[in-house]
Amino acid sequence: MKHIQYIITCVLLLSLSSCSYYNFTGTGKIDAKTFQVNYFQNNAALIEPGIERTFTLELQEILQNQTNLNLTNSGGDLVYEGEIKEYRITPMTATADQLAAQNRLTITVNVRFINKKNPDDDFEKPFSFYYDFDGSQQLVGAKLTEALDVIFERITQDIFNASLAKW
Repeated sequence: MKHIQYIITCVLLLSLSSCSYYNFTGTGKIDAKTFQVNYFQNNAALIEPGIERTFTLELQEILQNQTNLNLTNSGGDLVYEGEIKEYRITPMTATADQLAAQNRLTITVNVRFINKKNPDDDFEKPFSFYYDFDGSQQLVGAKLTEALDVIFERITQDIFNASLAKW
């Protein structure tokens, strides 16, 4: 019986030690030690003040929470930069009175990712997500905060996955 426990323990230890290529967030092996997130400008035709700062901070936060990388203001091994390209509200469905019954907020962020340790991983591409809300509501205050939280959580996770998790 002790012999079987010894074998199981050895197999478990060997399998865990061979998994050093991956960590629990699924990022794989990262040679980088630092990252920087440059300020994302708001270049959308329709401007919602302050969302560029909110987005920049949320991208920094997800990278800090899901990696062991250190945030730096300059000279980062990994660099995230870009701009908010689109902030658009469009009607999705209409009532019999031809009023919007439901609207959709769509935000698109163009991201340039630079990996100074592995330039083959560099990319530039847009990330987009949306939030649907009742047509009778104004997208202000708590409702706007809720919409931005939903959209930015998805976009930042997609950026993380594309740059570090390779999903």
